[in-house]
Amino acid sequence: MALPVAFFGVFFAWPVVSIVDRGLRPDGAWRFGRIGETLSRPDILDVLGFTVWQALASTGLTLLVALPGAYVFARFDFPGKGVLRAVVTVPFVLPTVLVGTAFLALVGRNGLTDELWGLRLDTSVWAILLAHVFFNYAVVVRTVGGLWSQLDPRQEEAARVLGASRWRAWRTVTLPALAPSVAAAALMVFLFTFTSFGVVQILGGDQYSTLEAEIYRQTARLLDLSTAAVLTLVQFAAVGAILGVHAWTVRRRETALRLVAPERTARRPRGAGQWTLLAGVLLSVALLILLPLGVLVERSFAGPHGYGLGYYRALGSLDESGTFLVPPLEAIGNSLRYAVAATAIAVLIGGLAAAALTRRAGRLVRGFDALLMLPLGVSAVTVGFGFLITLDEPPLDLRASWILVPLAQALVGVPFVVRMMLPVLRAVDERLREAAAVLGASPWRAWREVDLPMVRRALLIAAGFAFAVSLGEFGATVFIARPDRPTLPVAVARLLGRPGELNYGQAMALSTILMVVCAVSLLLLERLRTDRTSGEF
Repeated sequence: MALPVAFFGVFFAWPVVSIVDRGLRPDGAWRFGRIGETLSRPDILDVLGFTVWQALASTGLTLLVALPGAYVFARFDFPGKGVLRAVVTVPFVLPTVLVGTAFLALVGRNGLTDELWGLRLDTSVWAILLAHVFFNYAVVVRTVGGLWSQLDPRQEEAARVLGASRWRAWRTVTLPALAPSVAAAALMVFLFTFTSFGVVQILGGDQYSTLEAEIYRQTARLLDLSTAAVLTLVQFAAVGAILGVHAWTVRRRETALRLVAPERTARRPRGAGQWTLLAGVLLSVALLILLPLGVLVERSFAGPHGYGLGYYRALGSLDESGTFLVPPLEAIGNSLRYAVAATAIAVLIGGLAAAALTRRAGRLVRGFDALLMLPLGVSAVTVGFGFLITLDEPPLDLRASWILVPLAQALVGVPFVVRMMLPVLRAVDERLREAAAVLGASPWRAWREVDLPMVRRALLIAAGFAFAVSLGEFGATVFIARPDRPTLPVAVARLLGRPGELNYGQAMALSTILMVVCAVSLLLLERLRTDRTSGEF
């Protein structure tokens, strides 16, 4: 536990506490009255209200659209099911900046809907809600569908034999078993949309702002650390409560059910109703997921003189606007190098943490487990800005070092690594380790020859997710990435922030490249994942 605790203490707790300290104690005396003053401001109340409202609306809309998809993936067997499962998961690992860019190409100025029907949604809240559904569709399909595929259908069939209608059998047998899983998925969607930043930053503009976007505005534009500190505390408390409820629903799901192998529950659709349902889900996937990505790719090739590679070629040279100190194309290499380093750090820290959580129990370890999830509950903007004001003096003067970006990205990757490796490590029989020790193996050799072969697949999957998450991290990176070393998400945001057709086309081209890299990472990850693994992210 020593190295993970030190890592989180130095690179997470210290920057966040420093931001809060500077905001609430600017002259050496605590100003707790600023909390009440900030939370009573009409503009802040509007931000809080919109944050909660859009998170609730996004969650409800995502469940409405994705639950039929969860059923189809759980109960139906059809050609191309494995590929389609990977396709619907692609949005989850895409950077939020890219998601916003894709919907900007679809419903924004000169977008597909604007050209066909003169309809623009980028100035309305609907663009944000649809982008959130696009981003979180896979959360519901994986979480609920993963459990649904393992529920024994004979229980529902027994209720039908006893006289229950199809609706009553589903409502009284299947729904109660699925309820904890649906609640867990809803809470995760609410968490992701409550802390939304990149999507709101691109599609919301100055009209709509969430807590995360407002923290960025108060910190980067207005330099109002007092307001930013209060909003950080509010977001931290809210997300902590969400994670607590989520942990409770997961425990209920883990202990309440008897499951069967997924291959025993899936079958080909029967009857017109089931085929219609399958067709409806395929259509929703095509319109909601494939269409925005397809429009993004199309816009990257649609130059002013017809289709071609003009925007891609322009990525290799500097423009006269001074947007970049280096050609935008260099952001690809920067992102890959940062992501590889961040993945190595996340796997090391997360692997050690998962091993520690496996071997010991008690309040200390449970508190340590909660500590590992805190980066999901604190504004990435706060962490990034905290890096700038804390890691600026020897012996940790890292402001000019390239390692600063991977360290921030690894903070987001560690929770994924822990959550994926922990169940597998806990499943390793302790008697195997004891037998190896009796035969003279050292603890290191016992781990290498007993644990490692069993967790190798989970380790590779965790590394793949950490790589994808690091590749798309934006909230902290936008603060600490050097102007001459931008990452792909930062470069896309800079291009979108500049007027002109060339900048817009280059943003589409860079976003397409980023999408391809993320999709390839996910497809490789999907080859490692088997249908027997849980649908839990």
